[in-house]
Amino acid sequence: MTRVLLVDDQSMIRAGIRMILESTDDLVVVAEAGDGEAAILQARASKPDVILMDVQMPILDGIEATRRLRAE
Repeated sequence: MTRVLLVDDQSMIRAGIRMILESTDDLVVVAEAGDGEAAILQARASKPDVILMDVQMPILDGIEATRRLRAE
């Protein structure tokens, strides 16, 4: 089972992507976040295999959040 962290600032987008991902037998969304800072915290807590991250978000964009996670 592949564990996914879903990150997007629009809750409707997250809900739609969650429905698509969880319609498969081998993917499970273990956490969601609405900005890059929350994504970092959720990644630390949930230890996902994959992070599906939006690029443009408030507070901390997806590119910088990815840089920080890779640095860890």
